[in-house]
Amino acid sequence: MREIAGRLGVRPAKRLGQNFVIDPGTVRRIVTLADLGPSEVVLEVGPGFGSLTLGLLPAARQVIAVEVDPVLAAELPRTVAARAPGLAGRLEVVTADAVKVTGLPGEPVSALVANLPYNVAVPVVLHLLATIPSLAHGLVMVQAEVADRMTAPPGSRVYGVPSVKLAWFASARRAGSVPRTVFWPVPNVDSGLVAFTRRPPPVTEASREQVFAVVDAAFAQRRKTLRAALARWAGSAARAEEILRAARVDPGARGESLTVTDFASIVVAGNQRR
Repeated sequence: MREIAGRLGVRPAKRLGQNFVIDPGTVRRIVTLADLGPSEVVLEVGPGFGSLTLGLLPAARQVIAVEVDPVLAAELPRTVAARAPGLAGRLEVVTADAVKVTGLPGEPVSALVANLPYNVAVPVVLHLLATIPSLAHGLVMVQAEVADRMTAPPGSRVYGVPSVKLAWFASARRAGSVPRTVFWPVPNVDSGLVAFTRRPPPVTEASREQVFAVVDAAFAQRRKTLRAALARWAGSAARAEEILRAARVDPGARGESLTVTDFASIVVAGNQRR
């Protein structure tokens, strides 16, 4: 990896959250935990120099690698051709920002497996689940703190916006920890693995956009009760309390005690009173 970086004149960029996996054992572990079938089309975001890509190619029918860095995107097919020539035909590289991707080449993607840049991990996962209906499951490596937030249950100290929004799309769980020593450059934090499986959203008349707007409002100031936090959204604190009671939610509660279904109920109650 260092040899390729030196030849290309590439240095890992902090602004892109680039920390590359250099430990083969970690790559094998991620591929195993991803539980891929031989017919699956896998989306990898941020393949970098291709260490995880080379591990994914034997396990899947196709790997679509989305890389925002044009230099790394151009080099990836050459790396695969040199190190796994028999599998080069399974790789499709897309030079793009994963947060903005709306369509991908090839057959429908069924799995996401990625070492995600720390600074955009949650937006990337939520965007891909929202825009790729065929995406059924995944395993992502993110900052340990982010992994805790993504998988936290209601009532947890770290339960918040990422927890609720991810729960709209999927069930998620912690799948392990990853030490900082397996990366180049070595980050200042440890990482965590998050496994998710898509499930139907809550049965509700509320749209995802409406529910997410209430979630954002509820957690904008975590210390506030829902009556106060949703006052602006509802039009007033009194109105917020009326809506919350209609939704059978305690106005004195805080956002971290509510499930995604509770937030949907608040939207429905609000719509009925407009």
